[in-house]
This record gives sequence, C-alpha cells and structure tokens, in this order.
Amino acid sequence: MDEVEVVVAHSERATLRVGDVFLKVDGNQANIEVEVEAIALAPVPTPEILWRKPPVLAIAAVPGKALGVLGKPSTASPAAWAAAGAAIRTLHEAPLPPWPSKKNPDEIAADLDTECEWLITNGFLPADLVTRNREIAQAAFRPWTPRFTHGDLQITHIFTAEDQVTGIIDWSEASQGDAMFDLATLTLGHEERLDQVLAGYGTDVDLDAIRAWWSLRSLLASHWLIEHGFDPNTPGCEFDVLRARMTH
Repeated sequence: MDEVEVVVAHSERATLRVGDVFLKVDGNQANIEVEVEAIALAPVPTPEILWRKPPVLAIAAVPGKALGVLGKPSTASPAAWAAAGAAIRTLHEAPLPPWPSKKNPDEIAADLDTECEWLITNGFLPADLVTRNREIAQAAFRPWTPRFTHGDLQITHIFTAEDQVTGIIDWSEASQGDAMFDLATLTLGHEERLDQVLAGYGTDVDLDAIRAWWSLRSLLASHWLIEHGFDPNTPGCEFDVLRARMTH
C-alpha cells in the first residue's frame, strides 16, 4: 500500500501524492479548468492527466527531479537551468491562451500599496526596506507584450533529467502575462542562476523588470504566506530576497 504524502495543504487547495499519482483538490474549480486546458495547450513537457472528478484532479508524476526549492541551494547543473530557460522561451513564443491576466497594473499597484503598509504596520519588515523594494518594483509597471505565461513558475515546478526538461507542473495560474514575471519567479532566491537560465532563453530580456518582479512578488506574497502558515523569513526566502535589494 502506497503511503499518502501531503505535498501542500491550506484553506484554498490541497495536493496529495499516492505513489506516482498526484491528487489535486481545489476549492475553485476554475483553477482546475485552467490547469487542464493549459496542459493541453502548452508546447512543453507537461504531466499526464489521468482523470478528473470535481473537485479532484488526478495527475501522473513527471520523471526527473525538480530544479530545487526556495531557500536551499539548487544542485541542478547549469545545463539543466539553461534547458529550463529554453523551455520557457518555447512557451512564451506559443500562441496566447484564452485567459487574460487576472489583474491589471492598477489593481497590482493597489495591492502592492496595501501589502507594503501591512508589512510595516505589523512589524514584519522595517519601513526603509519596504520603501526601497517598492521603488525597485516600480520598474515592473512598464508596457509589455502579452505572452503565454505559466504564472507560478516556482523552482519546484520544473523537472529535469540528464539536463533536459522532463515536465513543468501546476498550470492553474497560466494566462496571457508578462514573460519577465515567469523568469523572475523561477530565479527568485536563486539570482545567481539567472545567467544560466538566459543562456537557454536568450538575451533579449528586461533585466530591470526581472529584478523588479523579485521585489514585487516578494512584497505581494509575504502576507498570504504568513496567514497560511508559511514563513517568508526562512533563510533564502522572500524576506531575504527583499533584504538583498538593499545591497544592490
């Protein structure tokens, strides 16, 4: 009998692993619908969908090993990171999916102001650190061409084997989005790997926008993480990403 492993569990969704099968339970079925369609549309390696019976989606495990986890050094080779960059470029050049970005720049800016105030008021971060990162984040608010984006391209969501991408998982945030957001999400807390990613992706990127998204994502995510039992102050995680900007 295979053991049941709880991969992630909070009030919005849960993912369980039983052997080589992942069972995803989401309170918002729209997320599952996006995931199913994005997996079908994405021109990169994706997991096989085994069956769907709302609110559960069963997905086969992909071969290989994740590039790493946030907060710990990645043991993946530079070639594996470059392969990830090449796969992301393939995705970004694909025909657009039917879903627009979930929030427009004005909504993101308003959320950013709210989250910055919350972090300062509740004493999680000093005001000067928040203000500095808020200034850096401003570079993300620039004109950009919509691309087919994954939307949650965390380091744990790209799997490789023998320096080739074997699968990209968790597609519920896929949309027409900012390509630099995907690149920033993948390299969040692993900025030393950015050059390796770009070796595969290509060099026509907006580095200021990537750095801005490091700050912007960390500022926006910290409140949610804290309220759902995660610690953004863990070494190498979001608060460290924000602190690093004070020395750049």
